[in-house]
Amino acid sequence: MKNLIIQLIGLPEELLMMIFKKLSNIQLLYTLFGINRELDRILSDSIFTRYLVLLGKHSNDIIYPLVDTVLNQFCLQILPQIRYKINFLTLETSSVECILLAADYPNLYGLGLYNIDEKNAKRFFTEIFCYNQSIVSLLRRMMNLKELALYICVGQKTCLDGNYLKNDIINYLPRLNKFTFNIRSFIYYLDQADLLSNEYIQDTLKGFDNIQIISCVDYFPKERAGQCHFYSCPYQLTYYDNITNNFPGGLFKFVRQVSLFDELPFEHEFFIRIAHAFPLLEKLSIVNQTPQKQKLNNNNKHLSIIEYLHLNKLSFIDTHDDYVEQFLVDTNTCLSKNIRLFIDYDSLKRVTNNFTRIATRVNCSKINCLRIFNRFQISKRLTNYFPNAKILT
Repeated sequence: MKNLIIQLIGLPEELLMMIFKKLSNIQLLYTLFGINRELDRILSDSIFTRYLVLLGKHSNDIIYPLVDTVLNQFCLQILPQIRYKINFLTLETSSVECILLAADYPNLYGLGLYNIDEKNAKRFFTEIFCYNQSIVSLLRRMMNLKELALYICVGQKTCLDGNYLKNDIINYLPRLNKFTFNIRSFIYYLDQADLLSNEYIQDTLKGFDNIQIISCVDYFPKERAGQCHFYSCPYQLTYYDNITNNFPGGLFKFVRQVSLFDELPFEHEFFIRIAHAFPLLEKLSIVNQTPQKQKLNNNNKHLSIIEYLHLNKLSFIDTHDDYVEQFLVDTNTCLSKNIRLFIDYDSLKRVTNNFTRIATRVNCSKINCLRIFNRFQISKRLTNYFPNAKILT
């Protein structure tokens, strides 16, 4: 490492800039900042310090925090030295306190917060941090904050709404001119007397000038639960969770992962809407125990075949057999090749008529990985029915 640093120091600045631009600015700062004054001067350039994403992301888009050694070095050594150069910070919930308290950021105009749950949402926006500083006072110190991206998913007894955004956040950011958000509340132990409508949520969202906001409110009587979801357009995330029959529609070019849940049945037309709304969909999971009405009424004989051109993972979790048929019967859905299928053994056996049904054979031949839940034995009939699949238990 020492020899490498000596070699770097000996290179012309133009060549160093060319090399550094091809590397991660976070890795560069962590590895090289503080070793040599000349390197520090180069690494302090706004190209490497203006926009910092201080979190990690797995290939499946799951956000995770920086490891402690990296986070500590940024908070104790790097951020205090480059704080004037930072314009935008993207942070993960467990790192917010450490990073925002590490320094003043007088030129910060953008802040992105990911993975905020109920506990941390309340803590960040209402309670006091150590050193007697709250998130509100921290935001007040960010006098040039012009852009905020906020993604919150909470579980509580009441839903977050537009009043929450205005009273607890927006009112403290007078220079904010760009605000993007995705707010989802899961409501448990519902009191039937306090059910809020989508119209009420929309009313609380009035006053957000030049922002198109989509909202959707769902209630699930069997679970005594509900959800409220609203977001600014265009939708920026790569996932869209817990879609119900109340799905407002639209075109979501960035979304790759979708989950569906409802206590009402998903009919064939609903899956057509999903295919159109998410043209680049790769991963789909379904939770619904209610049978399809159209199948019961025998009204699906002339429905169009649905194609999911980029789908590569399909999961049935606590799902009625009708939805397994919806995707495995080739007159309903045309699957692409190389699908990973996650499914309960008993359901799969029923839908395929003990691995003999002709109508499901074509789509089953496109499965390259079969993850089966529940106890079963791998039979020759099963392996022959899934000739291209690696079968996992």
